[in-house]
Amino acid sequence: MKVELINYTPEPDKSAAHAALNCYSEKVPEKSEMTEEQIEEILEKIRESGHHSVIEHASFTFAIHNVSRSLTHQLVRHRLASYSQQSQRYVDIEDFDPVVPDSITEDEEAEDIFTELMEQIQGTYIELKEKDDVPLEDARYVLPNATRSNIIVTMNARELWHFLSLRCCKRAQWEIREMANRMLELVKEKAPLIFEGAGAPCVRGPCPESEEFFCGEPYEREEG
Repeated sequence: MKVELINYTPEPDKSAAHAALNCYSEKVPEKSEMTEEQIEEILEKIRESGHHSVIEHASFTFAIHNVSRSLTHQLVRHRLASYSQQSQRYVDIEDFDPVVPDSITEDEEAEDIFTELMEQIQGTYIELKEKDDVPLEDARYVLPNATRSNIIVTMNARELWHFLSLRCCKRAQWEIREMANRMLELVKEKAPLIFEGAGAPCVRGPCPESEEFFCGEPYEREEG
């Protein structure tokens, strides 16, 4: 997996603070005249008051490589975002080099079962797409969730905060959690004030999960 931050709103902290200041100013304030102290004070008040709409003015675009279709199916459920995913209709996935969970690679028997099935699927896919009457878009129907994919994702900071709260949690599926933690590290470098305290909810306070789903472990930042 590779996660890159390829584009973002210039000066995202300042842009969000400027939008907030505009809400309470008679005239549009001059963004260039804002001091670092003003920006920090404004964004602290924003976090405390819940006036989070102003951080929607900052957006971030990621290029995500070599993740499974299982991950991207989860990812696109976050609807307040823009996605451009590698097409299986136009891109030949003959050598799909599947994503394999550690729980399978650490069990020799499970890994053998998995590998045998992936090789069978790959062979079936090749056989189908080479038939004159089966187009590539139909041959792809046999490809598994483990198939690797690339996707471009753009989220505004408010939606990204929500996404990170859900997907950095230890209860999130392992692959999307790894991706979310890498995304968090990248955006904190560019917008440390907006993303102060971002991530799993237990970073900021008590776990919101019910007793049934509480993981029972203190939060530790996962390194990307």
